[in-house]
Amino acid sequence: MLSEQAEEILEALWIQTEEQGAKPLDLGASRDEPAVEELVNLGFIRRDLGHIHLLEKGKSHAAGCVRRHRLAERLLVDVFDIKKRIIDEVSCKFEHLLHKGLEDNVCTLLGHPKSCPHGKSIPPGKCCSLKKDKRLLKIIAPLSELRAKDRGQISYLQAKDKTQMHKLIAIGALPGVSITLMQRFPSCVFKIGQSQFAVDKELASAIYVRLTR
Repeated sequence: MLSEQAEEILEALWIQTEEQGAKPLDLGASRDEPAVEELVNLGFIRRDLGHIHLLEKGKSHAAGCVRRHRLAERLLVDVFDIKKRIIDEVSCKFEHLLHKGLEDNVCTLLGHPKSCPHGKSIPPGKCCSLKKDKRLLKIIAPLSELRAKDRGQISYLQAKDKTQMHKLIAIGALPGVSITLMQRFPSCVFKIGQSQFAVDKELASAIYVRLTR
């Protein structure tokens, strides 16, 4: 198992190279840090005069570190109701408890979210391609996957574009709002407050609900 410091270095490298397209991470004062040596010995990174580079062998491990961090953020905000202003500090500690394999259980419970509370993409896991697996009860799920009479609070919206987001906002489907699914077919009919709305499956799939049943 990697040390926490080694995981944090892999996270930083993955974000810089895969998301930001930035230059290799500057070593600075951490050149002789044990965590750097740990990653070099594993063949995950290469160290040169003043920088470290993420190698192909370390990419999947790095993506796993980012995945656990962002799933931890999603879990803390959506399930434990931790405020966004402090989740960075808490999630950094919590992510290290999500050992490889356990994060797939968390991902399933959360309905396979695609982004963290900050809007950054969550690298998918094997569980995301096996969404029909019903072994775990989901705490958070798309409205389109609920059963009639299921109810809860809207946790977050995962709209595919601005048009879809505007439609959701127009009907009052906002995070924190109570919602009840009335029927799934032929369209998804749900209730917010005293009003009922009917939407297609695609739009219903953008509404993620924290179930209270």
